[in-house]
Amino acid sequence: MDTRPAVTADVPLVKAVTDAAYHHYIDRIGTVPAPMKADHTADVAAGRVFVIGEPVLGVIVLVPREDHLFLESVAVHPDARGSGLGRALLRLAETRARELGLPEIRLYTNALMWENQNLYARYGYEITERRVDGPYDRIHYRKPLRPEAVAARGIRRREI
Repeated sequence: MDTRPAVTADVPLVKAVTDAAYHHYIDRIGTVPAPMKADHTADVAAGRVFVIGEPVLGVIVLVPREDHLFLESVAVHPDARGSGLGRALLRLAETRARELGLPEIRLYTNALMWENQNLYARYGYEITERRVDGPYDRIHYRKPLRPEAVAARGIRRREI
C-alpha cells in the first residue's frame, strides 16, 4: 500500500486510528498516551501526518528538526496489525529523513509499552536515554541513517 500526506478530510480517521492503536495502553501506563491527546488537525495542516490504507489504517507523525527527523507517533489500527503497515510507515520515516537531508530519526516510547521497544530494536533503533517527562516514563531512541544513503539522494547532509 502507498503512503500519502494526510489531508483535512482524513483528520477524523487519523484520530480514530490513533485512539484505537493506543487505547489499550491507558490502563497499563495509568494515563492517556500522548498521541491520543495530539492536535491532529494542526498536525495535518502542518504537513506532519502521513497515512496508509484506504480507508486509513495507519498513521505516522513526522516532525523535521534541525539535526534529525522526530517520529512523534506511529499507529496501526488493531484490525491491521501484522499486515506490514507499521514496517511501511517506518520505511517512510527513513525515506522522509533522507529527502530532508537529515542524518537520523529520533523517537521515544513509554517504558511500559514493551511491544514498541521490541519493534524499534528490530528495526535498528538504539536506546539513547530513559527520562521521565511529567506522567510519562519514556525511553528515547535514535536510528542513524548511513551517510552514503543520505548523500545518494543528492541532498546535502546537515551537520549535527
